[in-house]
Amino acid sequence: MRLTILGGGGFRLPLVYGALLADHAEGRITQVVLHDVDAARLTAIARVLADQAESVPDAPRITATTDLDEALRDADFVFSAIRVGGLEGRAADERIALAEDVLGQETVGAGGIAYGLRTVPVAVDIARRIARLAPDAWVINFTNPAGLVTEAMARHLGDRVIGICDSPVGLGRRVAHALGADPATVSLDYAGLNHLGWLRGLRVDGRDELPRLLADAELLGSFEEGRLFGADWLQSLGAIPNEYLHYFYFNREAVRAYQEAEQTRGAFLLEQQATFYAEMERPDTPALATWDRTRAEREATYMAHNREAAGAGERDASDLESGGYEKVALALMRAIAHDKRTTLILNVRNRATLSVLDEAAVVEVPCSVDANGAHPLPVSPLPLHATGLVCAVKAVEREVLAAADSGSRATAVKAFALHPLVDSVTVARRLVDGYTSVHRSLAYLR
Repeated sequence: MRLTILGGGGFRLPLVYGALLADHAEGRITQVVLHDVDAARLTAIARVLADQAESVPDAPRITATTDLDEALRDADFVFSAIRVGGLEGRAADERIALAEDVLGQETVGAGGIAYGLRTVPVAVDIARRIARLAPDAWVINFTNPAGLVTEAMARHLGDRVIGICDSPVGLGRRVAHALGADPATVSLDYAGLNHLGWLRGLRVDGRDELPRLLADAELLGSFEEGRLFGADWLQSLGAIPNEYLHYFYFNREAVRAYQEAEQTRGAFLLEQQATFYAEMERPDTPALATWDRTRAEREATYMAHNREAAGAGERDASDLESGGYEKVALALMRAIAHDKRTTLILNVRNRATLSVLDEAAVVEVPCSVDANGAHPLPVSPLPLHATGLVCAVKAVEREVLAAADSGSRATAVKAFALHPLVDSVTVARRLVDGYTSVHRSLAYLR
């Protein structure tokens, strides 16, 4: 089978290839095609992958191209992990938002809207090309904002595009460990949107063990979300939120921490990766060792501003382990390709899963996966406070899609102004002015 990876020069790509090599015993993928618009980044990552494959017999053959149609033609699976505007765009998104005293995080709030407005037109073009050049391909979307981008692509690819995220996986794993359970054997009752979901239940041998966790403040303090949100707040909610909800529940603290930091997350990653790719231009640089060292630093500093604001301390060693989105992607691909039924939390079209949203709305829920794709499973109804956030943010996503489709600046302003973390129409207008003045890819907004 042929796997095409869009954004093949991206820094995290070796995680995917490493998982693929570990899973290669059954010979699922014979060819991996890397596509990126940056030839130098493609070359650097291809070197890391070559090091990874060195001791693996019959490793999938790697080819690299900057020609999108060539990369897509006849693909069986497409992993989409593009970043429109690069890390320079992310750093600008953060800076412009923080200057207006609102959150500029990559997928949440103003930064997520700006990123979506840049990305949706490109993702739609890719979806149309896939429909023409590889109509039988399954598309696994890594590209953020994952739910929004998946919904945009689904309008052209239907259920053959599925979005993934590692946050629910990590949350479920940490909660299972706190309860002394094997994460592989638990059943999660989780629902919401991408980066906006809640764990409402965790069943072990048919029994919901989440109430036991919520009743024990010491247990709640034993894992990252418990330290991030605080035991008393989790007990009040009666659920464990996705870590990204810290931006909603502790917004002032998060914005202040970002403003007081020496550099934002995007600026840090921009600097770090510029150093990495510069090092990789030297032919004597040990590719895999250099990438490993850089990745370890990246993972250790993940959500550092939030942990600082919450007094949550450093990340546990267990949270620095690999096993996130790359393993979700491989499990999803395996289930579809070989009809090996499994259950995964994915971003798919709602159908009737959350009654407050329409059938086409992409939601993040547990799904049963087989050769026919991902099928959302029943979940507990969301409480009113969660329903309110989900509906508000989905309304914003729909305005982003409408703005990308129409090119309407007024609709883009509406998307910003309706977001719960943007507190003024005047600020929304200034944000649109700021982002369109910096990002050439937003020149379509008139």
